[in-house]
Amino acid sequence: MGFWRGFAKQWQLQMMAIPGIVYMIIFSFIPIYGLTIAFKNYTVIDTIGGAQWVGWDNFEIIMKDRYFWQSVVNTLGISFLKLAFGFVLPIIISIMIFELRDSVFKRVIQTISYLPHFLSWIILGGMLITWFSSTGMINQLLNMVGIATEQNHMLDVGKYWWIAALSDVWKEAGWGTILYLATMSKIDPTYYEAAKMDGASRLRQTWSITIPMMRNIISLNLILTVSGLFNSNLDQTLVLMNSQNQPKAEVINSYVYRIGLMQGDFSYATAVGLGVAVISVVLLAITNIVTKKLNDNQSVL
Repeated sequence: MGFWRGFAKQWQLQMMAIPGIVYMIIFSFIPIYGLTIAFKNYTVIDTIGGAQWVGWDNFEIIMKDRYFWQSVVNTLGISFLKLAFGFVLPIIISIMIFELRDSVFKRVIQTISYLPHFLSWIILGGMLITWFSSTGMINQLLNMVGIATEQNHMLDVGKYWWIAALSDVWKEAGWGTILYLATMSKIDPTYYEAAKMDGASRLRQTWSITIPMMRNIISLNLILTVSGLFNSNLDQTLVLMNSQNQPKAEVINSYVYRIGLMQGDFSYATAVGLGVAVISVVLLAITNIVTKKLNDNQSVL
């Protein structure tokens, strides 16, 4: 009775939440049943329930598939580069924007930093392919500083990880500042006033007040980022990958896409996706435990 009494008191809010709950049930929970094909030999002429059970056979094939393990290496390589640059950069940018005193200039900087997020990888990919071509902007800039080159950098296997990681950071760094700026806007200004009276510099105020006040949101973003190390950007990969850089560009998501949709091996692709999802959940739990220890046993999840 207590549940229904509370529901009746907040029925307007509950009715607003119901469409979201229905959406999650239809598109998030019901499809979980389809994961059973990871343990079956499923084809398009079968039903999920009628497909032949093969147990762990698909997972045994995964362990022996060198192309899968190459995609894992590429995914982790690109993800760690994104983590190294993309996790810290939004914090730095948000602090720099927060310190600006000119409100008009601050809004202009925020808008410019947000803009790449709203451009699709089709557009950004075309820009990058043009910039890194043999006659593109990158080579022109290198020639201006005395480095003569006509190389098409998108065809260079050794450079792809850096191009993929840094272009993703460029696209999302500005957008990643939103949560940090929202958190900093709630910091009591009397803390800064007291620090000024004690003679603290702006840098000292940032280090002793701003960053500690952002600790929880930084920890939350770290947990989500680490748990997503195996989840690569499929849109970016499909746009930037070509026959020359594929050995370093093929990531887990594009490998699953190629095996599952292009080659029709749905069971194997589902097994790969299920394994990656389980590993991501484990990373999420481990990162949460570590951040909980660092935050005086206060979990952010």
